[in-house]
Amino acid sequence: MTQLAPSTLRVGGPEATTPGREPYFDNAKLLAVVLVVCGHFWEPMIAQSGQRHLKAAYLLLYAFHMPAFILISGFFSRGFAAQPRQMQRLTTGALIPFLLWGTLLTYFNSAFTGAEAKVQPLTPVWITWFLIALFLWRLSAPLWRTLRAPTVVATLIFFAAGAFTLGAQLSITRFLQFLPFFVLGLTLRPSHLAWLRNTRWVKAAAVAVFTVAGAGAYWVAPGINPAWLYRSQSADQLHVSYVDWLIQAGAIYIAGLVLTAAFLALVPKRRAWYTALGAGTICAFLLHAFIQRAMFHTDTYDHAFLHQVPGQIALTVGSVVLALLLCTPPVQRLMRPLVEPRLSWLFRSSDTRLPSRHAAP
Repeated sequence: MTQLAPSTLRVGGPEATTPGREPYFDNAKLLAVVLVVCGHFWEPMIAQSGQRHLKAAYLLLYAFHMPAFILISGFFSRGFAAQPRQMQRLTTGALIPFLLWGTLLTYFNSAFTGAEAKVQPLTPVWITWFLIALFLWRLSAPLWRTLRAPTVVATLIFFAAGAFTLGAQLSITRFLQFLPFFVLGLTLRPSHLAWLRNTRWVKAAAVAVFTVAGAGAYWVAPGINPAWLYRSQSADQLHVSYVDWLIQAGAIYIAGLVLTAAFLALVPKRRAWYTALGAGTICAFLLHAFIQRAMFHTDTYDHAFLHQVPGQIALTVGSVVLALLLCTPPVQRLMRPLVEPRLSWLFRSSDTRLPSRHAAP
């Protein structure tokens, strides 16, 4: 596997395409963010009657798209050692955008609802949970590398988290419940991912996995609460006993692992016309939220056309096109000050150099 230069893949924010980038990872990031955007645009309609097919697609997507994104984030955090330059990039690529975009979304929503904008810096605003969780996950990376069985420990922490209602601050519940995927990514070797994407029978099995999972999602769609897949609530919040939570959350965790492996097996490994867009996924991730919220607050989702299959196909195609457009280089350049601000005045100068493996999505 090609070794990646430190400047090619960043904590967050736009990244310049260089010959050192491996197409497979840009393809994986791009496909994952496209699925994120589609899921968010579907979300306001899945609870409506007659939308079993849409809810099934939503459940299937949510079972693996964030686990896959988080696992990739963990994979590119393997070299994080909290060195000064790493901490500076982590702060400007995750912590500062978390504070900034949470504030922007708060005022944006307030402009539509007329409610007073109340900025709560420690409480994530919708999609910004991922930024603060990524910040905390990456800070913890050196610890996980000291443990004998880090994935086992992280999984036990995930199961323990379901017993406690921890509040919304710092997205701590999601941090704990998605933790095993990040730690698994930390422990993966390039050879593991190479085996997934280069073994023919694995690719065939991946297609079968998604086929069976799609049918299963359609079967359970009428009775399942999608909140289980958000991994943001405890057993009490989901109104089940802790034992029931363990069983259901455990099943969803295993499904997420299998589907993530299937997704990574099916990601194209060669460079294509869309590969370079994988450098701008953070722009699509953040910007699409404002368009989706505007549609929601203006009652766009009440139009009868969107309640029909042709309208939902059009919405899906529009979501894909929007995600791709928001990943383009012009958008990356325009949004760089907001997604990865250069705050050199905030930090002491440092001559610390990063080893070439210190790369991040």
